[in-house]
Amino acid sequence: MKLVLIEGLGKQPAIQKYLGKDYKVLPTFGHMADLPLRGLGVDVNKNFEPSYVVEGDKKKVVSKLQAEAKKADEILFATDPDREGEAIAWHAANLLGVDHSKNVRIEFNQISKDAVLKGAANPRPINIDLVNAQQARRVLDRLVGYKLTPLLCKKIQNNVSGGRVQSVTLKLVVDREREIENFKPVEYYTCVATLAKKGQKQEFKAFLEAGRDKKVKSKEQMDDIVKQLDQNEFVVKKVKKSVTYSHPSAPFITSTMQQEAGNKLGLSAKQISATAQGLYEGIDIEGMGRIALVTYIRTDSVRVAPDAQAMAKEYIKANYGDKYLPATNRVFKNKKDAQDAHEAIRPISLDITPESIKNKVQKNHYRLYKLIYDRFLASQMSDASYNSLSVDIYCGEHKFKTTGRSVIFDGYTAVYNNVPESSDDDELANAKMPALEEGDQLDKKDIKTEQKFTKPPARYTESSLTKAMEDKGIGRPATYTQTVTLLQTRHYVEKEGKTALKATELGKVVVDLLVKHFSDIMDVGFTADMEDKLDSIEFGGQKWQQVIADFYGGFEKELKAAFKDGEKSKVPDEPSDEICDKCGAQMVIKTGKFGKFLACPNFPKCKNTKKLEADSPVVGKCPKCGKDVGRLKTKTGKFFYGCVGYPECDYKSWDIPAGEKCPSCGEDMIVKLYSAKKVTSCPKCNFSKTEKIEKDNNAQENA
Repeated sequence: MKLVLIEGLGKQPAIQKYLGKDYKVLPTFGHMADLPLRGLGVDVNKNFEPSYVVEGDKKKVVSKLQAEAKKADEILFATDPDREGEAIAWHAANLLGVDHSKNVRIEFNQISKDAVLKGAANPRPINIDLVNAQQARRVLDRLVGYKLTPLLCKKIQNNVSGGRVQSVTLKLVVDREREIENFKPVEYYTCVATLAKKGQKQEFKAFLEAGRDKKVKSKEQMDDIVKQLDQNEFVVKKVKKSVTYSHPSAPFITSTMQQEAGNKLGLSAKQISATAQGLYEGIDIEGMGRIALVTYIRTDSVRVAPDAQAMAKEYIKANYGDKYLPATNRVFKNKKDAQDAHEAIRPISLDITPESIKNKVQKNHYRLYKLIYDRFLASQMSDASYNSLSVDIYCGEHKFKTTGRSVIFDGYTAVYNNVPESSDDDELANAKMPALEEGDQLDKKDIKTEQKFTKPPARYTESSLTKAMEDKGIGRPATYTQTVTLLQTRHYVEKEGKTALKATELGKVVVDLLVKHFSDIMDVGFTADMEDKLDSIEFGGQKWQQVIADFYGGFEKELKAAFKDGEKSKVPDEPSDEICDKCGAQMVIKTGKFGKFLACPNFPKCKNTKKLEADSPVVGKCPKCGKDVGRLKTKTGKFFYGCVGYPECDYKSWDIPAGEKCPSCGEDMIVKLYSAKKVTSCPKCNFSKTEKIEKDNNAQENA
């Protein structure tokens, strides 16, 4: 028997099925050994030697796998195909007494029968350079986080933390928030003329171009222009006709998938990540069993494998025709800092169409799969072409512009149209235009002016913040979701409305303190350069200990100076409308370890505190203390579930707690209620069970 170790339980059934009875597939449940939960775990005086330990539930996992290893004829490691997976395999090999320099590492980019069998037939040694790249990142982040956190707790308040990637990402949000706060709107006016060719009825719109900035800045100026328009004729001065083309976007990488799914599907970064993980590991499909649908989901490469291109070509030809195939296979260019370890995210098989599984899988699995499927298919199709028209029109000295566009050939847009969002001031193309020639006189049907004000930059969303991280080289694909989610968990950032991320007062104070004492860590360029150095370790270019040493010397000096600085930072309280029922004072909103709560400003004379307003009856039992859990409401109106024992008990969740443990991994399970069914699932390993419920049951709405 051959023992094959994988990371998570979710992919076990599919891999076991493909490998067959001569193999036994078991999960490590992530790292079997890691830096200790308490203590630094890194000896800075011994070349940054890490101390790896086996803690908690991992001891049972290690004992079980060691027992299985004794019975195995061969031990292979099929953890995820990235640095983290390589390090997990390395730790497991050390704990099981396996020589990692032998051919013991299986790698596959997708959980399909062909890929898994090919990987199993071609094992390789564990790549120590990949392991060292992960060790360097882990040690660096431990040093920064472990050293910064006591400083922040001392200077600001207890239970505040800092981190190498999270802190500079937080600075992006805080800087944007301050741009918005300091923004002064400027008044301007727009003018749209509704016109028609002389003697004809077909109307179209033209937009005033008022100088280089296209802004008329006062009502008086606009009124004067309108008077001049009444005194002159509209005449066509220039007509430009052309055929234009639009090209399909590259297939998804991790960041673009996060952005597009956030924008088009309205999912959170955490939801997207969990849903994509399910598509990669495999989901149960009625009549098909457990099947993985997409390739590896943590990638920064837009490369497409030749066999996938051939698959797409065959499918497009059969379902759309030859004219939808480009003359040559499309090759998309990677960003210069892309690792290119894996190809782009794509469907494993185009034969499993989204529509064929729509009613057989969970809604979000279908929606995200369709997005990935359509984006990949479109990326391999022909350009779309258009008849485009651009017309310059003058009325006296005032220039108006109009454009029109009609489809010649829809090309890739027959499958997927990735149209960017437009601003209010974009020139809108007319759907239909009359035939215009230079010198044509036009009838003025209507003149419409509108007062507007310049707008501040938009707040980041999870999608746009992920894009900013990618563009600026902050973090890597595997860290985007974790970082964006952590900022909200730490209460440095909160949701404003459905999607906008707003920096809290706590977040601002944290950034200000870190910028004051650690200008390099908080510099985007410095962080991006550090990512490049970590990448270089992977290719054997640098010793990982030297990369850490080059950083740590300066960091240690800055840290000592920061501790010597006696100044403390206070998080401003937010006013509230709540009156203290003990002393009559107007209560304030404070930010504590477990988020925002109401407190009396007369502390310590009055120690009255209140939780956020409950919105509904009890929905379950707290998995931490056993008390009731109710639906609560944040200041912005968003709902979540929290323990009534707050602040003694800190349990809270965006999902209804099931009050039971997962039988597979022991994680606390959650409940989602639908019109006719109740789904109890594990957020960690994707175990789930479904129960039918009567339609007239008073099901608690999911927040």
